[in-house]
Amino acid sequence: MELVVGRVARSHGVRGELVVDVRTDEPEARFAPGSVLRGRAARSTEVRDYTVESAREHSGRLLVQLAGVTDRSAADALRGTLFLVDSEHLGPSEDPDEFYDHELEGLRVQLTDGTAVGTVTDVLHSAAGELLSVRAATDGREILIPFVTAMVPTVSIADRLVVIDPPEGLLDPE
Repeated sequence: MELVVGRVARSHGVRGELVVDVRTDEPEARFAPGSVLRGRAARSTEVRDYTVESAREHSGRLLVQLAGVTDRSAADALRGTLFLVDSEHLGPSEDPDEFYDHELEGLRVQLTDGTAVGTVTDVLHSAAGELLSVRAATDGREILIPFVTAMVPTVSIADRLVVIDPPEGLLDPE
């Protein structure tokens, strides 16, 4: 399974730098100069390798220069490209409160009182933080749950279970 470690948001400047939304806890390793990234263009299945020439933090994002991307046009052509790694190459997280997206997908979701809510179908990464996309057990609709400790007090990979304590109204159909 491939995991997304970054997404090209846009070009930066005229020399081909890319603004990358980072989706990994190890950007210094994944985007280190000389690293080879597997990139899949938006709305495509074709994967291509890119070599990182440089990377630096800028306004909460990463500015990345790739070999062969030397101007704004080439950088603009990469907008939406996803940078991927194979999950087989990842060891388990050392932090018990950190999870890879693929570890959460498929877990059962229930309330603190044991009431079934549904199943995690995806982990969405937004500027405001991570959201669990849950398919409701009752009607199959999508429920988005902020992945914060206040609302998700328990995650057990071993038990394949996520326990949530949502505020009133979050689970109500719109």
